[in-house]
Amino acid sequence: MPDRLPPLTALRAFGAAARHLSFAKAAEELNVTPAALSYQIKSLEEHLGQPLFVRLNRAVKLTEAGRTLAPGVTAGFNTLTDAWRTTKRLQDATTLNVTAGPAFTAKWLAPRLYDFAQTYPQIDLRFLASLRFMDFDTDEIDVAIRFGYDGDPSLWEMPLGREWVTPVMVPELAEKYPTPQDLIHAPLMFDHSIDFLTPPCNWDTWFRAVGIDFSPSHGPQFSQADHAVDAALSGAGVILGRRAMTIKELSDGRLVAPYGIAVETSAQFRFLCRKGAEDRPNVVAFRDWMLEEIAKTAWVHEQMTIIPVEDALKQ
Repeated sequence: MPDRLPPLTALRAFGAAARHLSFAKAAEELNVTPAALSYQIKSLEEHLGQPLFVRLNRAVKLTEAGRTLAPGVTAGFNTLTDAWRTTKRLQDATTLNVTAGPAFTAKWLAPRLYDFAQTYPQIDLRFLASLRFMDFDTDEIDVAIRFGYDGDPSLWEMPLGREWVTPVMVPELAEKYPTPQDLIHAPLMFDHSIDFLTPPCNWDTWFRAVGIDFSPSHGPQFSQADHAVDAALSGAGVILGRRAMTIKELSDGRLVAPYGIAVETSAQFRFLCRKGAEDRPNVVAFRDWMLEEIAKTAWVHEQMTIIPVEDALKQ
């Protein structure tokens, strides 16, 4: 039996009919007449040499051959559609679809969007804030910003910097609790968004880093880093602030890190895109802009005494 494929129009007609189990509904989907669709399927059956459907009075059902062919046809057309959509996006230099976690989007990206729009008015940024790792093809994603330990070897990536944590608060609280020892009596709050880090970068670890035996357990608890930052900005208490989530507030002076000691994890944020897409003009523009923005607040990092978490736990 020859392996020559039948016409794609016939396979497309079969795929629609297999999904609907109705020639009429398949014809409506493809915007053809039922007679034309029936002709395409009959030609496909002749090409194969056996029937794909059992014709009933008011419906059809798949034969064994039809059930065997249907998944592959569906997958094949889905792959073709994704490939076509992705290829067409290569020509679009005016739109960039970016996904990042909700907290990073709220505390790092969103406050800087005006600057990006002023610098690159020709690029329309579209953000999808989600912790789910989006598929670059089916979800039409151009760039992903993700935090964690391991990258994805199937993607092009650029590290955006290691993450550290340090106590941050409004200036009024810093005056009230001027030393790490005073912090024992401060209203401490908990950001559980980094509970997955190993070794842990929590209050226990930070106090060990500064030589204080203290293990706080009571206080407001937050599952999202941006919510914890907002609470700190309101003056409600002190959070163990993450670098990426508090760097702008520290730079602007709305929050302060009075003790200058941070515990660093080996987890980091990464800039991810499909291999080969890193040279697309809109991706390059966004990447360069992020690096420029990171450089603007580098002085905050440089003023910190950074202690790797492994060393902190040895204290």
